[in-house]
Amino acid sequence: MREMSQEENPAGGAEDQRGCIGKEEALLPCVAGDTKMEAVNPGKERIPRDPETCDIPFYVSEFVEKEVGNDYDSLSKLGRLIEKLSENKLKLEEQVLTVSSEVPKRIQKALQNAENSKKSLNQLLKDERLLHDSINNHLLMSKPWMENLGVLISQIKEVERHLAYLKWISQIEELSDNIQQYLMTNNVPEAATTLASMAELDIKLQESSCSHLLTFFRSTVQFWHKILKDKLSSDFEEALAHLHWPFLGPAQSQPFGLATSTASAQEAYDNLETLFSQLLKLQTSDELLTKPKELPEKYTLPPSPPVILPIQIMLAPLQKRFKYHFSGNRQTNVLSKPEWYLTQVLMWIGNHAKFLEDKIQPILDKAGFPVNARLEFSRALVMLILEKLAADIPCLLYDDNLFCHLVDEVLLFERELHTAHGYLSSFPSCMHILSEETCFQRWLTVERKFALQKMDSMLSSEAAWISQYKDITDVDEMKVPDCAETFMTLLLVITDRYKNLPTAARKLQFLELQKDLVDDFRIRLTQVMKEESRAPLAFRYCAILNAVNYIATVLADWADNVFFLQLQQAALEVCADSSTLSKLQLGQLASMETSVFDDMINLLERLKNDMLTRQEDHVFREVKDAAKMYKKERWLSLPSQSEQAVMSLSSSACPLLLTLRDRLLQLEQQLCYSLFKVFWQMLAEKVDLFIYQEIILANHFNEGGAAQLQFDMTRNLFPLFSHYCKRPENYFKHIKEACIVLNLNVGSALLLKDVLQSATENRLGTVLNSHQPTAVAALNELGIYKLAQQDVEILLNLRTNWPNTGK
Repeated sequence: MREMSQEENPAGGAEDQRGCIGKEEALLPCVAGDTKMEAVNPGKERIPRDPETCDIPFYVSEFVEKEVGNDYDSLSKLGRLIEKLSENKLKLEEQVLTVSSEVPKRIQKALQNAENSKKSLNQLLKDERLLHDSINNHLLMSKPWMENLGVLISQIKEVERHLAYLKWISQIEELSDNIQQYLMTNNVPEAATTLASMAELDIKLQESSCSHLLTFFRSTVQFWHKILKDKLSSDFEEALAHLHWPFLGPAQSQPFGLATSTASAQEAYDNLETLFSQLLKLQTSDELLTKPKELPEKYTLPPSPPVILPIQIMLAPLQKRFKYHFSGNRQTNVLSKPEWYLTQVLMWIGNHAKFLEDKIQPILDKAGFPVNARLEFSRALVMLILEKLAADIPCLLYDDNLFCHLVDEVLLFERELHTAHGYLSSFPSCMHILSEETCFQRWLTVERKFALQKMDSMLSSEAAWISQYKDITDVDEMKVPDCAETFMTLLLVITDRYKNLPTAARKLQFLELQKDLVDDFRIRLTQVMKEESRAPLAFRYCAILNAVNYIATVLADWADNVFFLQLQQAALEVCADSSTLSKLQLGQLASMETSVFDDMINLLERLKNDMLTRQEDHVFREVKDAAKMYKKERWLSLPSQSEQAVMSLSSSACPLLLTLRDRLLQLEQQLCYSLFKVFWQMLAEKVDLFIYQEIILANHFNEGGAAQLQFDMTRNLFPLFSHYCKRPENYFKHIKEACIVLNLNVGSALLLKDVLQSATENRLGTVLNSHQPTAVAALNELGIYKLAQQDVEILLNLRTNWPNTGK
């Protein structure tokens, strides 16, 4: 049928002939032809059509193949299938017609909207042009008016400025007249209040550019301030004099006013309170007019407000006394005696503290002034000290003794001031003067010089290596020689001297000084140690070792101190800014894995380990020499345990054990507990290996020899160390386990030998080592954990008491 269709339509247009017939109907001949061909050739497989050469679309073939297939009975479904496809076709045609009719309408509507928008835009542009022209015409017409109006506005503003200027002048004059009237009626409190208001207005005017007005305002404030201050100061001084101010005697002897009666005393205190409160009202104007005396910027004092006016007046007689006695050519003004003026100031603070707390502080609290009277008084007196120090220090900067004495006295003064009188660290202090660059560098130099001199004297002392507490057992646990304890006390004193410095940078410089001193002391100890290295068990050598251990221990404790942890944080910030350390080192500092003393501690620990190793080597050499006879013992021919009435120590082992005992006792007395513990553990480890390698592995043992070795070790060697630990045999595992192997009964030894031999053969024959755990389990069952399987096999071969099995 395919050939006939090709002849009827040579051009191959089968679909053209079908016209409006559906594709499904057009496919029927082809499908029928295929079916007939299959009927003619039933034995042949169906050859699939190539979609490229077949005139039927591939998806149609797939559809027919799926719906009909090779089942002839399913041909009856074709009618129903054709109907269903026809319905789908009609629905699709309806949808196409609907869409084709709706799309033009939507397009038309969109075009209409666009046209309307275009018209609206054109209209808006037209309106915009009209409005623009109208505005330009209006501006041209109003320009002359605006110029005239601008001139009028400028004139009005000028008049307003003049009016404001006159108002300020009027206000100043009004306030000035009020003050005058108040003074004429002797109403000083109101006058002071008015002056305070005037001073506040003066502050508000500071941003004004009217220089003449500011000058007039300031001169007016100054005029009335002087009048009121002079009047109130005079009355206030008179009131203080009535109370016998200042108090120059001890605090407990001060009556705070020697009035004739209680009523007059109360009247004096009331008068004092009134005048003090009035003077407080002049504080604002006083700060405006009075520039406080300041030290040069090189001293970097923290900012602090001026001392309040009433306290200034109260301090005036004390300041006069201070300058009278401690300046000029007075006999009390001596550079070598700074303690005179420092002690004097401390006495004044102590003498007036109770009066200030009981009488002055309530006035300040009532007036709402957030000021502590006692601290304000102390701060003002300390400023006298700072001025005195700033003047004196350059005169004695290069005299070591005078300068060192001054620093000592200043530090004592600072400690007393802060601890006894509660002086705040945020206030200016003497430490700011000592922190000035020139003075501080001199301080560091002098501190280093005297510390080195102290180190020389402590090391050259006859008692340098003797503990101060040698006769007190509870105190002398560390067995610290006097030189080491004195040195650490020196470092502690230096820490106390610089811990109150105002900046972390200065503290870090002192910390570097301390680290340098530790390193210098370590070098000196090393030099002395080398001189004593020929006798590493001697008293002085042990004392040096105790000193090194003590210094390292104390530095490790200091590393956890809050003060040094703060310095570590400061050092971290400095190093991070300067990039002097690696990221790893910075991370270790930040995580507190290391400390500021780690470098020093590591060097000391290395020295300590070297000295301990030298001691241990010396003792071990003596032990080896003492063990020469024991090594030559005839372990092969010793009588069995059953042949002896009582087991006794081998005579050849006596020198070995006596040497061990004597050296352990000697070093226990001379070394501190922690060092001695490390020493005997190191020695035990070496002795264990020595006896195992040089005596046990170098000999053969009969039953008696093995029993004798075990007796010597377990009943004599191990008990030597039982005083230092509960289970000394755990430090001699090689010896202990070797004795177990050598003293096994014959049956157990034969069984163990067979197990180990089997495990060896399996290990050599296979890769899996399947029997190895059995060998390990057998050894563990006997109490052998340290020795390897090969070691146990060697030990078994050292036994001579094997039965004759013919092997």
